[in-house]
Parts: sequence; C-alpha cells; structure tokens
Amino acid sequence: MSSEPAPAMPAIAPTDRPRIARNFRLQWEQVQDSWVLLYPEGMVKLNASAGEILRRCDGERTVAAIVEDLEKVFETTGLGDDVTAFLEIASRQGWMAGAGADVERRRP
Repeated sequence: MSSEPAPAMPAIAPTDRPRIARNFRLQWEQVQDSWVLLYPEGMVKLNASAGEILRRCDGERTVAAIVEDLEKVFETTGLGDDVTAFLEIASRQGWMAGAGADVERRRP
C-alpha cells in the first residue's frame, strides 16, 4: 500500500469557464426559498452565496467574469479568492463539469 498523497487537483484559473456537471441541475426551489442542485440520488440545498456563484457557471463566462459580475451586483470588491475557493470545493464534490483537470480551459 502506497503512502504517497493523492495528486492535487489543478487550481481553478481566472480564465476557466466552469459549468454545472451533467448529472446535476441547478434550480430555484420556492419551497426551500433557495437554489438547489438536483441530481439522480437527491438534492443539495445551497446557501445564498453558493447559489449566486453557481447560477453564473454556464460554461461561457470565465471565473474572472463571474467575480466581476458578483462584485458589481453586490457592490463590493475582493471576492476573487472566495469565489475560487468555492469553485474548487464544488469541483471536488463533483458538482462542476471539469472538477479540476477538465474544467473548460479556453484561453483567449
């Protein structure tokens, strides 16, 4: 049995274009009064921040554009590290298409 640590997943880059994984569907649940991720075995109720980030993950917008939009909508700055940290967690959970290595990496 190897005692070597598992390789780290590649970090989410500002130019990545994250999207929800195929087996998940993001939707607003009126009864829950929140965004939820639906999947064949169940549902994940998201907090407000997670819902706002994931609803922008359409595979078209870059992480930088998502951060810019959130900062504009919520009239704040400095959200980049928090958004990236959340996307890395979401990737590890399998919620994002391209958890780590296969996040859409379209370069300009």
